[in-house]
Amino acid sequence: MSELLQTYWPLIVAALLLGLVIAWYLFSASRKTRVSGTRGDVLDEGAAPAQRNKALIDSAPAATPMQPAAGIPAEPAAPAAATAPAAATPAPEKPAAPSAASGADDLTRIKGVGPKLSSTLNAMGVTSFAQIAAWDEAEIDRIDAQLGRFQGRIRRDDWVGQASLLAAGDDSGFAQRYGKLS
Repeated sequence: MSELLQTYWPLIVAALLLGLVIAWYLFSASRKTRVSGTRGDVLDEGAAPAQRNKALIDSAPAATPMQPAAGIPAEPAAPAAATAPAAATPAPEKPAAPSAASGADDLTRIKGVGPKLSSTLNAMGVTSFAQIAAWDEAEIDRIDAQLGRFQGRIRRDDWVGQASLLAAGDDSGFAQRYGKLS
């Protein structure tokens, strides 16, 4: 066997080199996905919207969070929901009225309420911390059902507890329990 290797060693080395070259070509040349160029993506920052969606965006009417979808009657449901809690709990409505009349509070001071939620709550007639502090379970359920994708935040972020401290003007108690006011 050693005589065979001594005789044909140049052919064996050449075969190994040829095998390595073929293996390298197969593994490197088979990659089809290569990133080349600086072509921008639609999701890149500053990119223009895709033209195929532009017609859909322009033709759709702008909907506000409180407007019902087309074809859904909102009139029968709204008075029933508004009169049921008012009849069940007349006491919370009275303390909330003077505070709302004196001016609207900045509801974004409540942790978990951003500008979008604040405008949604204002559209529902909720403008003061005293109103939120006076909510009972039924009122929380009624408001929570109208919050859409923000549903569940009232209890999770304890808006009633936060609003009661803010309505009382207890900033130090609020900071101690919920963190520093922003």
